[in-house]
Amino acid sequence: MNKRTLHAAATALLATLTLGMAGCSNGSHSSSGQQDKDAKNPALANTGATVGGTPQKGGTLTVLSNQDFTHLDPARNWVIGDMDFGTRLLYRTLVTYKAEPGAKGGELVPDLAEDLGVSSNGARTWTFKLKKGLTYEDGTPITAQDVKYNVERSFSPDLPGGPDYAARYLAGAEGYRGPAQGQHLDSVKTPDDHTIVFELRKPFAEFPNATVLPTFAPVPRAQDKGPQYDNRPFSSGPYKIESYDRDKRLVLVRNPHWDPTTDTVRKAYPDKLVVVMGLRANQIDDRLIASEGVDASAVAWSKLRPESTPKVLTKADVRARLLAESTNCTEMVQMHTGRAPFDDVRVRQAVQYALDREAVLTASGGPALNDPATALMPGSLFGGKQPDTPGIPATGDVERAKQLLKEAGKPDGIATRITVSNGDKGVAEAIQHSLGRAGIKVTIDAVDPSAFYDTIGDTKNRTDLVYTGWCPDYPSGSTFLPFLFDGRYIKETGNSGNHSLFRDEATMKRMDEIAEMTDAAQANAAWRQLDGEILAKAPTAPTVIERMPLLLGTNIAGAFGHTSFGGQLDYATIGLKDPAKSSS
Repeated sequence: MNKRTLHAAATALLATLTLGMAGCSNGSHSSSGQQDKDAKNPALANTGATVGGTPQKGGTLTVLSNQDFTHLDPARNWVIGDMDFGTRLLYRTLVTYKAEPGAKGGELVPDLAEDLGVSSNGARTWTFKLKKGLTYEDGTPITAQDVKYNVERSFSPDLPGGPDYAARYLAGAEGYRGPAQGQHLDSVKTPDDHTIVFELRKPFAEFPNATVLPTFAPVPRAQDKGPQYDNRPFSSGPYKIESYDRDKRLVLVRNPHWDPTTDTVRKAYPDKLVVVMGLRANQIDDRLIASEGVDASAVAWSKLRPESTPKVLTKADVRARLLAESTNCTEMVQMHTGRAPFDDVRVRQAVQYALDREAVLTASGGPALNDPATALMPGSLFGGKQPDTPGIPATGDVERAKQLLKEAGKPDGIATRITVSNGDKGVAEAIQHSLGRAGIKVTIDAVDPSAFYDTIGDTKNRTDLVYTGWCPDYPSGSTFLPFLFDGRYIKETGNSGNHSLFRDEATMKRMDEIAEMTDAAQANAAWRQLDGEILAKAPTAPTVIERMPLLLGTNIAGAFGHTSFGGQLDYATIGLKDPAKSSS
């Protein structure tokens, strides 16, 4: 899934200070090794733990944000934080994740469905039975037909940007363009109001994992307003939208027709949630560090800025309110492989060699909150630790980069542009400086975070380079490499994942072969090998694996970073210690 990064420049002095306080070095990512490393790092003291005890019911939880959501329409919601917010608060899916910190958060539990699905026909057919008594915010029943309708909506050309598992796996989906003209997918059957059957074009044993995604949330046809549905999704979850002023404020209140007896995951502690948007990132940090008044009952939407790290790590009482779960996402520079000069693999490899990953790590907050990336997939998909397949020094190899440019007929270098989210300006400057050493002159285009994915998803008008990341939707290479590098699913607008526009026949053939493997261990080994093969073709240059440092107000309880949502807060369980201290 898409991962938006939100940070700014940090100085070398800050990185040194942070490292000194953290006592951290770049070590193993194995489960035991990482836990040992985290235990010695005061920035990561709350990793895998719940902060603040058990919440009390009531009060107003405030979310301080520097941006609007990219999309809340479940057919379009495929940015990791937005998915967390949407599926934990506004709408339910067939299956979801446990609301627990650490590794248990990766376990599946039924949500709308009675179980995790029943497979037949060699895992080509999957049947889900919906629970009885499920209703929307107006008390009308949730039906299997409503889930089918949202799956069909996800194919609509005017609703781009969402997960495309349905397009990849459903039988007969080629060329389908949604239900607007009365066309429906024969491969999604609803024999009654409580049964939905998916027929796939190939075996997919991991299909229940895909049904966690918002694509598999219900949308009643009568409430659908096309692209405007983004502004007011109809609730099947514990909260409904009271008001939504784009880029300014979102207010959620309780959905009186949500039945907690049908929902084992969501606790719905607060009476109200208020998302305040458009704040400056440093303003959010300072308010939460002070934690006064309404801010004591607030949380941050975006990650702690690198400049704020010393203010947090040097104060034990503030540090105790810091979460820093791994995002499990790889950040990278993606290059437009279909456009000169990046259609030449030697130019792309020159970027890989010129890139100073240490400088990028410093700009991302330093080694206390980041790990350098040496592969495409995160360490969790390599059994714990990324391999160093390219063997490029962390500070780069400028002379090798210059030689590659010379071999590509560019002895005087090249000029190009990179698009980044506003919060990544400091990272972009580190990239700009490091590539400039080899004669690659980079101009930075910084855009608002809420418009970032729409901007880079416009394949005709986007820049040569983009800086973004990808997170596996669940622990399998099948949710990483195909979504980043399968050229058969590139879209002209609303393109997602494959921002290098990489189309390589050998790579796509190998992906299909691995997808057919029934032995999980064999498939895992094959994905790992393919990772190195793709990296050698240089569609991207990986930089760091980030953590998600989030600061909490002093009145926050039940808070933890969810490992399956990129370290973002799990909104299913968060609440307040004393609701009376919050402001409504």
